[in-house]
Amino acid sequence: MEIAFGVAAAQYPSKAFQTATADRGKEFACYASLEATHGVQVYFADPYSSWQRGSNENANGLLREFFPKGTDFAQIT
Repeated sequence: MEIAFGVAAAQYPSKAFQTATADRGKEFACYASLEATHGVQVYFADPYSSWQRGSNENANGLLREFFPKGTDFAQIT
């Protein structure tokens, strides 16, 4: 996750990413390292409160408008 975040952040101006809101998944277990390395404040949504991650839910909705449910995203480039 640290490498992926670094690659994504490098494509945008400095300070473009100031915060990140995550669910309780293990992919953000390295949140302290992200905060220290990239200067990003990481916040965690309450369990079963996906609406607290608004941009994530909005992006999911936009994807679902284009890709029908059950689409195998491993086949999407």
